[in-house]
Amino acid sequence: MSLFSVVVKGGWIMVPIFISSIIAVGIIIDRYVIIRKSKLNVPSFLVKIRTFLKRGDINGAVEFCMEEKSPAANIVKKGLKKFNLGHERVREAIESAGKQEINKLEKGLSVLATISGAAPLLGFLGTVTGMISAFMRIEDLQGAANPSDLAGGIWEALLTTAFGLAVGIVAYMFYNFLVSMINKVVLDMEVISTDVVDILEEVRSNKQ
Repeated sequence: MSLFSVVVKGGWIMVPIFISSIIAVGIIIDRYVIIRKSKLNVPSFLVKIRTFLKRGDINGAVEFCMEEKSPAANIVKKGLKKFNLGHERVREAIESAGKQEINKLEKGLSVLATISGAAPLLGFLGTVTGMISAFMRIEDLQGAANPSDLAGGIWEALLTTAFGLAVGIVAYMFYNFLVSMINKVVLDMEVISTDVVDILEEVRSNKQ
């Protein structure tokens, strides 16, 4: 039995569940690729940034961050561009950039979370409509229904429940997996940001 025939057999409720599964797969693949690219070798990055900042080469540090093209590098870059405006402006720029980068990483996760909760509920709705269909068939046949007469409604009930639960479980598992990946990236961003702010403060103090 093909996937299309299963969707048709499950009734109209299978359509939103099937569409939800496609959206979920798209979000999972997209976020996984983006988050993987966002990872950074923190010790190596900090060593190079320290080298630039210790010798007062702010422009060199900015150019290095532009080459890295990661969330942490973008945060540091925006902070460094405010270096001449004072310590507080650097910190504010880093905090603002950090929020923006986190929002970019989390893009689509709210939809994935919604799908993980809505898909099983749609499946249960299909169960209800399938059973209603089966009982209506019994009523039409005035109680003289045989198993084959009820098969359509039972098929709908079982298929939508199974498919809805499957989509919901997979979406929920990958949602938690992606959130854990983002948390690791955010932790690296916090470590790098704190270290860079401290180095900049040290550099500024040495100049005074």
